[in-house]
Amino acid sequence: MPRMKAAVFVEPGRIVLDEKPIPDIGPLDALVRITTTTICGTDIHILKGEYPVARGLTIGHEPVGVIEKLGSAVQGYREGERVIAGAITPSGHSEACLCGCHSQDGAGTKHGWKAMGGWRFGNTIDGCQAEYVRVPDAMANLAPVPDELTDEQVLMCPDIMSTGFSGAESGGIRIGDTVAVFAQGPIGLCATAGARLMGATTIIAVESVPARMEMARRMGADHVVDFTKTDPVEEIRRLTDGRGVDVSVEALGRQETFEASLRVLRPGGTLSSLGVYAGDLRLPLDGFLAGLGDHTIRTTLCPGGKERMRRLMSAIASGRVDTRPLVTHRFPLDRIEEAYDLFAHQRDGVLKVAITP
Repeated sequence: MPRMKAAVFVEPGRIVLDEKPIPDIGPLDALVRITTTTICGTDIHILKGEYPVARGLTIGHEPVGVIEKLGSAVQGYREGERVIAGAITPSGHSEACLCGCHSQDGAGTKHGWKAMGGWRFGNTIDGCQAEYVRVPDAMANLAPVPDELTDEQVLMCPDIMSTGFSGAESGGIRIGDTVAVFAQGPIGLCATAGARLMGATTIIAVESVPARMEMARRMGADHVVDFTKTDPVEEIRRLTDGRGVDVSVEALGRQETFEASLRVLRPGGTLSSLGVYAGDLRLPLDGFLAGLGDHTIRTTLCPGGKERMRRLMSAIASGRVDTRPLVTHRFPLDRIEEAYDLFAHQRDGVLKVAITP
């Protein structure tokens, strides 16, 4: 049986490069040869044992590649075509999909509800930090890459860009809005870019790492608040003349940033939460205005599916957003363990790494 190289979860603290059989595909699937992928913060949660997956699972959920083989029932694609697939791979026919909430495909079970909905790559099925990946429900998930776009231009689309933009979208940002984005990691930076695209005219980013502060300005922030030097809530209130922001985006997943995101809202404002939280959240009485502030709290899981990918690539092709600066390091797949060590410890100013088999 033909084999391939793959990054495999062994146990907490160990993701290693190993060999596995090249995946078989079913009638609705596609086999994609990976040309570029990346490491996500969620993969680090898996590495640390903070998010449980099966031992021996191939990790990774951000594929860019070429169709190697198509299932017998797949139509509208050709072998050799460049494609991407979202980190979330909806079937297109589940109850969640038919209700218009594609990201939650698979969330409902007979035993209740589980987090992460339609996230399957590197979670419930083998992922894409490998030479090949099986893409389920290919006709719902494969999006052809325009010839004029490079792998690195579209590398953020499957997850980081889709998630960050959804933070702006779920917040319902309108032309003329004032927006605060807490944390300027890759997702927060994309939320900043998304807020600008949606018409926000004042964007306040909260960050302390100098390189990320500068990147926030490049992605559209009008003000960058260093939370190590000033209270970000007080500073945002000052910048808004005491009014507060229309929308705040929480992109870190911590109690303190969640609370701060509430406290900077104007009455009737919206908190758009993108963080993945590891424990129970508390609603501060003052920030929540005792439940009388007409606030909206929205949570979002990365939207997937081929139409979402098409729209994101269209934004890139138009020149209105450029995520290439987020790729700060590049490794071949053979050095992915080294890439994990760099990314997990956030050394050398890393934002995102490009992995090429």
